[in-house]
Amino acid sequence: MTLDKKAARTEALALRAKISPAEADAFAQRLARIGPELARAHGARAVSAFASIGDEIATGPLLAALHAAGFVVGLPITGKIGTPLSFRLWTPETRMVEGRMRIPEPPAEAAPVVPDVLFVPLAAFDRRGHRIGYGAGFYDRTLAALRAEKDVVAIGVAYAGQEVLFVPNDDHDEPLDMIVTEKDTILTADAA
Repeated sequence: MTLDKKAARTEALALRAKISPAEADAFAQRLARIGPELARAHGARAVSAFASIGDEIATGPLLAALHAAGFVVGLPITGKIGTPLSFRLWTPETRMVEGRMRIPEPPAEAAPVVPDVLFVPLAAFDRRGHRIGYGAGFYDRTLAALRAEKDVVAIGVAYAGQEVLFVPNDDHDEPLDMIVTEKDTILTADAA
């Protein structure tokens, strides 16, 4: 894959769009199996994931598994451009509403959550833990704000084919601690 962020994002997302339904389901089930183990291994009480949209890895099974394992589960709330995400409580009974970016999110009356472990969506990644997101910088700002307050673990979620050799990074880019793919769990070089 190319090193230009915009081109790498486009290429990785095109690859992700070609994943078969069977492969997508198998990965969703793998993520649901190992997600609670990873959160537990990092001493998490509260865990955030994301409400998948389009051809993102389906997170419904992960959310259900985290809840069943006794974690406080939060989903991101997208605010204004240039601000970090906030998180609200999710349970299987939560009636989701359409958020600012047309992404499902818990309603305004749901309790706030401050995650210890975050499962993070992405377009492309490298083994150093650098990611290419969707271009708005929400997760970089969020991870920076959370890391200024406490230790948090950021776990990227992607297909193995979304890996690139090198993601150019800027001072404001926040690295991932690990990445889970359908094939492997990668402890990133910068986190090791």
